[in-house]
Amino acid sequence: MNAHPVDLASRALGGSVPWATDEFFAEKERLVQPGPAAAHPEFGPRGKVYDGWETRRRRPRATADDADRVIVRLGASGVVERLVVDTAHFTGNYPPLVSVDATTVDGHPALADVLAAPWQPLLPPSPAAGDRENSYPLADPRRWTHLRLAIHPDGGVARLRAYGRVLPDPRLLTTTVDLAAVSHGAVVEDCSNRFYSDPTHLLLPGRAGSMGEGWETARRRDDGHDWVLVRLGLPGTCEQVVVDTTHFLGNAPDAVEVTGRVAGTDDWVPVLPPTPVQPDQRHRLPVAAGPELSHVRVAIHPDGGFARLRVLGTVSAARRRAALAEWQTTGGTGGPA
Repeated sequence: MNAHPVDLASRALGGSVPWATDEFFAEKERLVQPGPAAAHPEFGPRGKVYDGWETRRRRPRATADDADRVIVRLGASGVVERLVVDTAHFTGNYPPLVSVDATTVDGHPALADVLAAPWQPLLPPSPAAGDRENSYPLADPRRWTHLRLAIHPDGGVARLRAYGRVLPDPRLLTTTVDLAAVSHGAVVEDCSNRFYSDPTHLLLPGRAGSMGEGWETARRRDDGHDWVLVRLGLPGTCEQVVVDTTHFLGNAPDAVEVTGRVAGTDDWVPVLPPTPVQPDQRHRLPVAAGPELSHVRVAIHPDGGFARLRVLGTVSAARRRAALAEWQTTGGTGGPA
């Protein structure tokens, strides 16, 4: 096992929880939060407040295999070497048995495709104790993208950890820069709607901490769509577009479409055709090679919002030399490009 394995399910890595059979008492999304679960002594409208996922008591129990289930999309695909089912603060309502299945569905599949995928047993039904980290070593060499935790028959779990090693998609490993980064000079020139938040948020560094740190439009009641126009920091050749819908669960767009303005002209060319996107995911979308672009227009169909935009590409040596010359004349110093 790795000396310092990565938690592939962690929200900090981009993990999310798209589906559960039930979350009556506590939300499924808490399962992948980084950090330990907190104790909450207070009660809410549905009972005791727990920092975890908790289902109602199953009534009646139809079979011995009755269980509640939840699907976790891993933040990065990889080999899971150890599972931890943490029942912190669940004492009279923890599941006595847990099991985990796994599947691999690459890309950005719709929930229906994940549900219909062939699932393989990863951890057979195994005893779990309350208010502790239940650790289960594994020896399975296969790569997974999704896990399905079953709690037999019901109850609550604070955290699910999937420690292992990342196996990245080599097709997405490129030596590029973010042409749309505000720190590289990119700006939002226009957008169709900024009712809930500023579209400049899309170009900020790092991951958004909440939905309010992205861009969200009002709900459309017509047949149109919303869009944002970004002038790139430097003209460049686009290789990959990243559309991050993290935190946008019920208001992500159905699809995104990207067009680009050819540098030095008024001509616009397609960059990314209308492409379905999923809620609460970081979509890395390769694009075909094309001309140098000075602007991109991102259309969201029909409305909604997303957290971050990245336009990964390359800048030619000539463009770098021109940028360096401008930088030096305004007071900077530096060597040759």
